[in-house]
Amino acid sequence: MRRLTDQEGQKLQQIVRQGSTSSVRYRRAMMLLASAGGNRVPAIAQLVQADEDTVRDVIHRFNEIGLACLDPRWAGGRPRLLKPDDEDFVVATATTRPTKLGQPFTRWSSRKLAAHLRKVHGRVIRIGREALRCLLRRRGITFQRTKTWKESPDPDRDAKLDRIEQVLERFPDRVFAFDEFGPLGIRPTAGSCWAKQGKPNQLPATYGP
Repeated sequence: MRRLTDQEGQKLQQIVRQGSTSSVRYRRAMMLLASAGGNRVPAIAQLVQADEDTVRDVIHRFNEIGLACLDPRWAGGRPRLLKPDDEDFVVATATTRPTKLGQPFTRWSSRKLAAHLRKVHGRVIRIGREALRCLLRRRGITFQRTKTWKESPDPDRDAKLDRIEQVLERFPDRVFAFDEFGPLGIRPTAGSCWAKQGKPNQLPATYGP
């Protein structure tokens, strides 16, 4: 390491004696003072509990830019992997009922949604569950309780309803509907889904029990 100036020596001693709110500045100041005192890199690394390459990097940076080497230069973080249109696709998928996408369940969990996005044909999106939750939260999508209507398990439901409507339209004076229990009201049951805040999905009650 090059020789310290009086001002540099005083500054380093001040940081070490008084301590610093930054542990990085404190340890780097100790490295420089130890090196200025004639200590070898292995001894300095053992003193500050750091890797020898780290000590060498700090010394080389000091020789280049002086005490500015005490301040860490953090990187900007991992680059974003999703494009804006990919984010739009994630939001659209999260707010779509899984059954409409051929999935055998009625609501997305973060794990199921992340797994589905990795398997989308022609558009594979790799995203972790925590990153997925952060993305949806940033776009105003939350997992919320909602009110939905119980769906009929009858696979021929639509065909039967079409037949009933056809008969009612063709013979309005001859047809009436009843059931043995009397009139039954359709009661909403609690559900959950990913949706815009304050705008949960609802299924309209378009048929009788």
